[in-house]
Amino acid sequence: MKNYKMSTSTCKIRVCLDFSFDHLMGDKDLNKCVNQMSRCYSINRRTQNPLQFYVTNFKGASRTIIQKHSGFTNWDVNFEEKNYLEIFKKDELVYLSSDSENVIQQLKEDEIYIIGALVDHNSHKGLCLRVAEEQGIKHGRLPIDEYMEMKTRKVLTVDHVFSILANVACCGLSWKDAFLKVLPARKGAIVKDTSPDCDDSDSDSNHENTAPHIEDSVLHPENSDPHHGNSQSLHEGVQITNADDPS
Repeated sequence: MKNYKMSTSTCKIRVCLDFSFDHLMGDKDLNKCVNQMSRCYSINRRTQNPLQFYVTNFKGASRTIIQKHSGFTNWDVNFEEKNYLEIFKKDELVYLSSDSENVIQQLKEDEIYIIGALVDHNSHKGLCLRVAEEQGIKHGRLPIDEYMEMKTRKVLTVDHVFSILANVACCGLSWKDAFLKVLPARKGAIVKDTSPDCDDSDSDSNHENTAPHIEDSVLHPENSDPHHGNSQSLHEGVQITNADDPS
C-alpha cells in the first residue's frame, strides 16, 4: 500500500494531538492513548493528501512508551515537546470538545484543530472545554448531532475523530458521509432527517471522549487498521475520549 507525505499534500488543514494529560492516566490507558496516536499516523500516511499532523506536549510517560518501538522518529509526524501555544498563533487554535456550544461546519486552513489525547473513561468530563476557556482559545464540536442519530452513546476514539477530519478535509466527504464511514457500526449510526419540519429537540449534544477499548500493547502502525479502534467518548475534542468529545 502506497504511503503519502505531508510535504507533498495539497491539504493544508492542521490537526494537533495534545499530550498534556499523561498525569491523568494509568499505564493501561496511556498505552491505549499512544495506540490511538499510532492509528492516526497510519490513517494519515494512507491518505493521498494527508493532514498536516502535529503531536504536542509529547514528553514524559507517553513518549517513553513509544520509544520502546524503533522507527517512530522516522514517522511523517511533527513531534513537539513544546505546548501548542508556543508553536502556533493563539488566534488560530480551536480545541475540539463535545461540550462546546460552537458547531464546526467547515474546516479552515487558518485554524489548527486540537484533539485532547486522554483516555479517561469519562472521569474528566468537560476537561478540554475548560482547558480552552482557561487558555483563552477558541473551541468547537463536530456536528454529529446535526447529522446523525445514535442508538447508543456517541463515543469516539482519538483516531475516529482524526479519521473524520481527514475524510472531510482531505478526501472531500461531507460530514454526514464521513460520520457514516468512520462511526462504529455497533453504535447504530443513522442519518438524521434534516428536513425543515424535523424536530431535533431530543438531540443529545453532551458527549465526551471516553476510553477506547483497544489492545493494551502499543501498536505497530504498519500493521494497524486505520478504522479499527476502541470507542471512547469522542465528544472531547472529538471528547474526542479523551477528555471531552468534540462532536
